[in-house]
Amino acid sequence: MGRLDHVHIRVPDRAEAAAWYFEHLGFEPVEEYEFWATDVEGGPLQISADGGTTMLALFQTSEGHPMVAQQTGVAFSVDVETFAAFARSLPGAINSPSGRPLVADDLIDFDMCWAFDLADPWGNQYELNCYDYERVRVELVVRDGIEPVRYWPRELYDSRG
Repeated sequence: MGRLDHVHIRVPDRAEAAAWYFEHLGFEPVEEYEFWATDVEGGPLQISADGGTTMLALFQTSEGHPMVAQQTGVAFSVDVETFAAFARSLPGAINSPSGRPLVADDLIDFDMCWAFDLADPWGNQYELNCYDYERVRVELVVRDGIEPVRYWPRELYDSRG
């Protein structure tokens, strides 16, 4: 199948959404695909935080394409520095999927990686992951006194042998 190329995201206003994604998550329009947003009626605005390797395709809602939030979640992986900077910027203008402001103690310990579940202002859900488990534990969790969330007991991971 190859790599993830893009995910379709519906928003009421593409320009407003692009500004929010840029300000809070570092996404920028991908120039190569800009004509889809400007020249194709109903076409997407392709944005990316990694130079176009992985993109979000922002589709503006319309009568024929109502607002349907991406609720199954899209996961992105980042390095320790980016992950720690994100955690330390909280709380801010990013909410948890429940709608309350995301805070550092919303950090999820998945035993092999760390994650934050978040949502944009239109209810589209995302997961931000970092797989450098030990560095995040030492440089963020221990250093900042974060109390992470666990979805299952650590013993399940440890018992894998």
